[in-house]
Amino acid sequence: MDIRTASKEQLLAMKEELTAKYNECCAKNLNLNMSRGKPGADQLDLSRDILTAVSTNEDTIFEGTDLRNYGGLDGIPACKALFAELLHSKPENILVGGNASLTMMYDNMMRLWVFGDCNGSTPWSKLDKVKFLCPVPGYDRHFAICEQLGMEMINIPMHADGPDMDMIEKLVAEDASIKGIWCVPKYSNPTGVVYSDEVIRRFAALKPAAPDFKIMWDNAYCVHHLTAEKIEILDIFEEAAKHGNEDMIFEFASTSKITYPGAGVACMCASVKNMKWAKNLLKVQAIGPDKINQARHVKFFGNAAGVAAHMEKHAAILAPKFEIVLQMLEENLGGTGAASWLPAKGGYFISFDAMPGCASRIFELCKQAGVVITDAGATYPYGKDPLDSNLRIAPSFPPVDELKAAMEVFCVCAKLAAVEKMLG
Repeated sequence: MDIRTASKEQLLAMKEELTAKYNECCAKNLNLNMSRGKPGADQLDLSRDILTAVSTNEDTIFEGTDLRNYGGLDGIPACKALFAELLHSKPENILVGGNASLTMMYDNMMRLWVFGDCNGSTPWSKLDKVKFLCPVPGYDRHFAICEQLGMEMINIPMHADGPDMDMIEKLVAEDASIKGIWCVPKYSNPTGVVYSDEVIRRFAALKPAAPDFKIMWDNAYCVHHLTAEKIEILDIFEEAAKHGNEDMIFEFASTSKITYPGAGVACMCASVKNMKWAKNLLKVQAIGPDKINQARHVKFFGNAAGVAAHMEKHAAILAPKFEIVLQMLEENLGGTGAASWLPAKGGYFISFDAMPGCASRIFELCKQAGVVITDAGATYPYGKDPLDSNLRIAPSFPPVDELKAAMEVFCVCAKLAAVEKMLG
């Protein structure tokens, strides 16, 4: 039954039935967590052999370099080559660091904030106002960086093919205080949207009023396919080169959800000019990354084909979990008008849009029933979803039985919240 067209009597009957189900859920004293896109233990087990890929003193002498010692500020050549292959780039455009791409993104934003860009622009910290564009729903940690630095964030609606480019082109052309935009171009967090060729070409051809405008291209899910369709996107650097815009882009990726989030390898991809700028500043901050861990990854995978084969194993674990979530949403909420959701062909999330005004209520109901989900509002800057509608479902971490139990609670809460909303 469509809740939006139900009579008051029907709504009251539904509320009574759903409240009883909800009380049954609460009585189970559950303690389930779907709050973040963490790999499950079975996924982590896939990479156990990486721990012994470098296990002897002989192994630590790799391609003529003693991995145990200082040096190699931008990473070992073999790891740079591996990331270059994955990102369709060149090793000279790659800087390989520690385990977290978030750290590399934060550091890059701080370099721009404190020192200005490679062309000698005024450091952003010395400007009266700095604005950043944020496609929504989006990644909360991107927004947190901007918020910590005191930047004004501007919401950009996300469409089926990527962010609203008409809006982006207009805003950046008119306002020089807009200094950049966050992008997750492939299997976007949380919508799963893949940027179309047209969208990427329009990004590459942007003509911002700010000469120091930057595109933060967080390609976190570049190899995280969930279906047999291995979607590829255009190389934004290749497109940007046609317009002389290579210095406008910083791309990031990591093995955090490929091997171990706590012990992976991250990289930044940028123009030769930006690489020189970044390394000149980085040499004061660091003497060199964990080269032993970089070598582990090279030996474990070999090349991009090795990574692709490994990701097939991840997909075999993850895809059934996504199917469970989608099936339970359809069975429990399909045709009710209580919500809509987006199936994902890759990445780690399912974007769920509740009836406007219901996301916060669903979050609280789930919490009281022992199911932790990502905070309502987390997918928007400042934690403020103007419609109080979007929730991010993360199916990866719980075992299948726990995932089913959590989704049963979630569906009851979503439907109950919608009925309450219609009753006023």
